[in-house]
Amino acid sequence: MTDQALRALRENPRLAELAAFPFDFDIDRAAHGHVEEVRLASGGPLGIVAGDATGGTYFVCADGSMLYADSEGSAGIIGSSVDEALEIRIGLAEAEDDEEEPEQQEELEQARGELRAALGFPDRSRAELEAMLRAALLRTEPDFVLLNDGEHNAYQLLDTYPRPPLWEPVLASGRADLALLRAGDRTAWEEVAEDAVRRRLTLRAAQFDRSEGDLELLRHLLRHETRSSMTDELRLAAVLVGSRGDTADLPLLHEVRETDFDTACGLGGIPEPGASAQELREWARELDDSLFGTDPSDEPVSTWTDLARDQGMTELARVTLIRELDEIVMDQSRLRRPDAPRTLTTAPLRALARDFEELGDLPQALRAQRLYAALQETAWDRVSARHTQARLEREAGRLSDAARALAAVRDALATPGDDSVRHWQQVNLGRFIAEEHYLLTGALADADRPKEASALLTSADAILGELSENAATGVRELAEETAARVRKVS
Repeated sequence: MTDQALRALRENPRLAELAAFPFDFDIDRAAHGHVEEVRLASGGPLGIVAGDATGGTYFVCADGSMLYADSEGSAGIIGSSVDEALEIRIGLAEAEDDEEEPEQQEELEQARGELRAALGFPDRSRAELEAMLRAALLRTEPDFVLLNDGEHNAYQLLDTYPRPPLWEPVLASGRADLALLRAGDRTAWEEVAEDAVRRRLTLRAAQFDRSEGDLELLRHLLRHETRSSMTDELRLAAVLVGSRGDTADLPLLHEVRETDFDTACGLGGIPEPGASAQELREWARELDDSLFGTDPSDEPVSTWTDLARDQGMTELARVTLIRELDEIVMDQSRLRRPDAPRTLTTAPLRALARDFEELGDLPQALRAQRLYAALQETAWDRVSARHTQARLEREAGRLSDAARALAAVRDALATPGDDSVRHWQQVNLGRFIAEEHYLLTGALADADRPKEASALLTSADAILGELSENAATGVRELAEETAARVRKVS
């Protein structure tokens, strides 16, 4: 599709006037911009081409798709091109519902016919146009999700059409590989088993599609999964093998358990050789019930976002995580523990911050980390959380914000309010705090901000002076290098 229609509107005032009224696609409003700064979560470019009377904005994306965002926080793709979006907009427009509706409807139809003819649009049926719009809207996620560029929260979808659950696209290749293995292709057996991601996905597919005939292929995958040490999928493979109750598998399970220290810790409780089939099944069933199960909808969303990321489905993972974070930001009661309703469990926020950092999305990582830090109760947790926040701020180039986070760290150490950090000078936390002070000092010096660098260097040296000899040993070289950099710019 092309943007021929947009060129026609820009060149012909009469057509532009018709598009603006009654079809509310006003190219003159493009100069006004959107009601707030926005960007795509995927990072692609956006160009404003028109607006409407309600404050909504029409954007063109890198692939030519048209994205519409209203002024209330919803957005979506409304056409694969400007031409298609305009064709749909013109074809589906309706007259206002008032006492003059018959007259307005006649005027609308005249305008529709004139604009369609001038722009070369066919006379499609309403059902066909609605199908085109639906197909366009369903393309919004994951590549065209709009974010507020200040708060980084996502716009809601324009539509309420059902989408497949996250696990379906993520698990699709695993299901295909499981079918290959079941077909008995030995080449496929080796290819899947040698590839860590394909192996994990196939095991997940087997988790939700269990067959008595899978025992041999599960043994094969279990042996190969030991290469990844202690993973959830290693435990899953052991459970799937053990659930068959074949006591001939006990030596294999113990061999897998003894792969390394982590597997020895993570696969505890395996019945000893000589145990009964019932004991083996009970061990597997207990782990299965507590950790796995047979419904993919019951899996934590992180299972699917991790597997999406590992397959290169970066935007699918990113958008899912952003939506998760948005829900927590809007309703922190989601963090309440079922067994202690007055207590918040902030672990999901920390996990989100790590996930976003692994995706390279520092703005979203910081969004999660800042809220995580704000909700910490003990001095130790506040210090640790603000230290991580400072590192992320520095890596994102937000040096002033990083300096404020480190100031909060120093305040918490000076007036902790509890005794959780009484030994901070003797442990790794103290060394990490000192290192981050020097790293930020160096970043300030490199940014030609000598006064701030000198001030922070003084604080860094003071922290270093409080550390134990063991904790300080690994920091002194960095301290000397940083001091030299500050002297060069002062």
